[in-house]
Amino acid sequence: MPDVEALTGDPQTLEPAIQGVWVIQSAISAAVLGIIAAVIFSVVSPGGAWVGAVVFVVTAALGIVFSLLKYRIWMYQVRDDSLYLKRGVLTRVNTVAPYVRIQHVDTRRGPVERAFGLATTVVYTAGSRGADVSIPGLTPERADDLQTRLKHLAIAAEGDDAV
Repeated sequence: MPDVEALTGDPQTLEPAIQGVWVIQSAISAAVLGIIAAVIFSVVSPGGAWVGAVVFVVTAALGIVFSLLKYRIWMYQVRDDSLYLKRGVLTRVNTVAPYVRIQHVDTRRGPVERAFGLATTVVYTAGSRGADVSIPGLTPERADDLQTRLKHLAIAAEGDDAV
């Protein structure tokens, strides 16, 4: 039986590089919206393609600000009985995932995350509505460590058949 206290810890923040991932993701979205706006306004009004550039600039600027604010708020903590997450810019979300509800834990690394040297830990819990929790912006080592610690805590909470 693992020592539960040794597996828990203080509140943790994400790696600063996650801001770059979020900025790139928002820039891609801004580019798509800008192209759509440019096409629509070119059809509706000849010479209206400049609207697409404005949409891109405004959306990209909002995405950058949103990414910086999101990073400042995001935190997680491995507690004695549950995983706690705090996140959200416009709508604050506090999530408590009891270890007894954890079904399995994945670590994933998308192409943009790999480029920034980051990974995401995904915790799947028993439940009926979107019962998974993602913790982005971790180094691969931190993500693997978190995955292992959550596995041991779920086993300790439920017994040997937990994860």
